[in-house]
Amino acid sequence: MASFPDSADIPSAPAHAPVDDRAVLPVRGEARTWRLDDGGRQTLVLAAHGDRLPQVVYWGAPLPDDEDLATLHAAHAIDVTGGMLDENPDLSLCPEAVRTFPGQPGLILRAGDGTPLLPKFCFIAEEGDGQSLRLIFADAENGLTLTFFFLADTSTRVITARSRLDASDPVHLHWLAAPVLPAPQQSVEMIDVSGRWCGEFQLNRTPWSAGMRYRENRTGRTGHEHFPGLLVPCIGCSNTTGEAYGFHYGWSGGHKMIAEELPDGRRQVQFGHAARMETRPAKRFESAALYITYSASGLNGCAVAFQRHLRDRIVNWPKPAVPRPVHYNCWEAVYFDHSLPVLKDIASRAADLGAERFVLDDGWFGQRDDDTRSLSDWEVDARKYPEGLDPLIRHVHGLGMSFGIWFEPEMINPDSDIHRAHPDWALGGEDQTLGRQQKALNMALPEVRDFIYDRMAAILSAHEIDYVKWDHNRVLPMPDADQTRGSYALIDRLRADFPEVEIESCASGGGRIDFGIMKRTQRVWLSDSNDALERLRIQHDAALFLPMVVTGSHVGPRRCHTSGRVLDIAFRAWVAAQRHMGFEMDPRELDTREAAVLRQVTAWWKANRDWMAGADILRLDSADPAVLAEQQMTREGDRFVIFAGKAATSTQISPRPLRLTALDPPARYRIRFLNRAGIPALSRGEPVLKTGPIEVSGAWLMHHGLVLPWAFPETMWVIEGERL
Repeated sequence: MASFPDSADIPSAPAHAPVDDRAVLPVRGEARTWRLDDGGRQTLVLAAHGDRLPQVVYWGAPLPDDEDLATLHAAHAIDVTGGMLDENPDLSLCPEAVRTFPGQPGLILRAGDGTPLLPKFCFIAEEGDGQSLRLIFADAENGLTLTFFFLADTSTRVITARSRLDASDPVHLHWLAAPVLPAPQQSVEMIDVSGRWCGEFQLNRTPWSAGMRYRENRTGRTGHEHFPGLLVPCIGCSNTTGEAYGFHYGWSGGHKMIAEELPDGRRQVQFGHAARMETRPAKRFESAALYITYSASGLNGCAVAFQRHLRDRIVNWPKPAVPRPVHYNCWEAVYFDHSLPVLKDIASRAADLGAERFVLDDGWFGQRDDDTRSLSDWEVDARKYPEGLDPLIRHVHGLGMSFGIWFEPEMINPDSDIHRAHPDWALGGEDQTLGRQQKALNMALPEVRDFIYDRMAAILSAHEIDYVKWDHNRVLPMPDADQTRGSYALIDRLRADFPEVEIESCASGGGRIDFGIMKRTQRVWLSDSNDALERLRIQHDAALFLPMVVTGSHVGPRRCHTSGRVLDIAFRAWVAAQRHMGFEMDPRELDTREAAVLRQVTAWWKANRDWMAGADILRLDSADPAVLAEQQMTREGDRFVIFAGKAATSTQISPRPLRLTALDPPARYRIRFLNRAGIPALSRGEPVLKTGPIEVSGAWLMHHGLVLPWAFPETMWVIEGERL
C-alpha cells in the first residue's frame, strides 16, 4: 500500500516554483481527470476544467477499470435555467469565492497586513499511482500554493484526504477545509454526533434542506458535545442495508463542520479546524486528516471501515502480540482516600476476580486530597506513600498484574506549587472561569512541555509502569491550534522515550476521542458513566467509529455513582464484556454470587478476546426498539457473538425475531445460547435455543432471525455462532 506522508514529510511547493519534474505527470487538454480505487469497494473520480481546481464528479460503488472519466466529467454537469449564472460554479475540493461560488468557500484568509485575499488557484502538477494522489495548484499573484493529498487504503476501505496551504509571505488564516466532498442527492438526512458528560455519542438526524448545517466546537478539545464525525445515509439505508457515506476529522483541538445544500440542489461537506484557531500569521497551514468511506452495506459498512482503519492503521500498539489485559481502576473504589493497606487488599481481590492490570487513579501526588489542589505537582505524596509507590507496585506485580498510573499533564490548579512559581504558564486570563478548580497549562510554551516531560519521565523511569491514564478534565479558555500541537508534541516525546508504555485518552470520559489523539494513544475511556444501561447505548453508537480493542468499558459499582441506578452484576459484566473489559468498583462490596458471576464472565472474555480483538462490530437492525443488539464477527465470517441488550420494556409481549447480518446464505451455522442460566421464571415457553444449540442456514438467520427467550429490561442475552 502506498504511504500517506505526515506533514513533516511533505515538501514545500512555493507558488513561484513547480515541484520536481521527475515526480510530476502533467496532464494537458481541456479536462483533467483522476481516479482513486480502494481495491473493490469504492471509486473516487476527480475532474477539472482546464487548470481549475478539481471537483469530485463521482464517489461511490467501484467503477469498471475502463470507465471513460472525461465522459463522466461531462455527464456530471447540471443544467442551467432562469435566474442562474450562465455556468454553474464548480463545487471544487476548495470552493473559491472569487469564482462566484454561491456557498461557503473552502478557504478564508488575509494578507499579513490584514487585507482580505480572494485567491484563484491554477494547476501546477500532480503525482499518483491509483491509490495515492497529490495535486498541486498555485495562485502566483498572491504567492500561494494549495496542495491536496489522497490515499486509498485497499485493506480498510478508508480514503484519507488532507489540504495544505503554503504562502511566500506570512498570511492570517481564518478557515481551511480539508478536501471538500459532495454529499449524495439520494439522501434525505444526515447523522452527526453530539453528547454530554456521561452521555457521549448521541446521534442527531437532521433533514437536508436549503441552507447549512453548521457545527463548530471551540472548546479546545474534541469534546463530549461535538464528536467530529458525519454519516450520510441514502434513502432506505439501515444499519445493515443500503448506501451510506462516512466522514471523520482526525483532530483533537476543536473542529468545524459544514453540510450545505446550495440553491441549485448540490450539497457539500466541509471539515476543518475550528475557525480562527491560528492566532499568528504563518507561511504554512494544514488541515488534519479527513477520513472518508463509502458503504454499500448500510451504516455498518462505514463503521467497519473506520473500526479497521483505527485499529490497523492509526493506533501504534506498544506490545501488539500481548492480549488486551483485563483492566482494574481504583477511582470509584477509593477516590482521593489512598491507603496502602486498603489498596493492596483491593488489588488482591481484583486479581482474584481476573484483573490483569491495576491502575492507580487521581490522588497519589502533591497534597491531592480533593480536586482543588496540586495538579502539576507531579511528585509522590509522602503522607500517603511514605516509602513511595514501590510497595504498592511490588504487591501488584506479585499478583501477576501490571501497573498503571493517572496523570492530568495539561492542567494546573491555582493552589499548587507550580502555579505559585509560574502563574504565567497558565493559559488564559487571571479572571477566567475555572473548570474543576483548575486551569489549562499553555502547551505552546516549550518550557511548559519540558517541565511536564521531566516530571512524568521521572516517575516512569523510577518505576515499572506500563500504562498511563492521561486525563483532560476541562475545556480550554480559548481555542488555539498551538495548544493541540503542543499536547501532541509532548505525547510524541514521551512515546518515543517510553515506547512500551500504553496511554489511555480520557477527558472526563469521552471528551477527547478522535483519530488524531489515537495516533498517540491506545485506549479511550468512552464515558465516565459506569451505568451499564447508559453504556449499552453509548457503546452501540460509538461502534460506528470505534473498535472493541480501544474502547474501555468497566463493571461499575452495584449502585452507579453517576446515575444512582442499581443494576444486576450479570448485566453490568456483559455490557463491559462487549468492549475492552475492566472493573471500576470496590470489590469488597461483592457478595458471593456477584463475585462468581463476574469471574465467569471475565473468564469467557479472556477465552474469546484474541479473536474479538480483530472482529468487526456490526450493529443489528432490531425490530424491537427496546433491544440494542450487535454482532461481533471475525473478518472471515467463521465466528461471531451476538450481544442483545434489552434497554427498556417492549411494547409487545414476546420478543421479535432478531435478524443477523453479513453471513453466507447457504452456509450452516451452529448457534449456542451462552447465558441461559439467566432466563427468568416468567419465560415459560420452549424456544429451542433454551434447550441446546441449533444448526441453521445463514439465509434463515438473516431473513427470519433468532427467536430469543422473554427477558426483563436491563438484561443481556449472549449468543455464540460458528460456521460449520
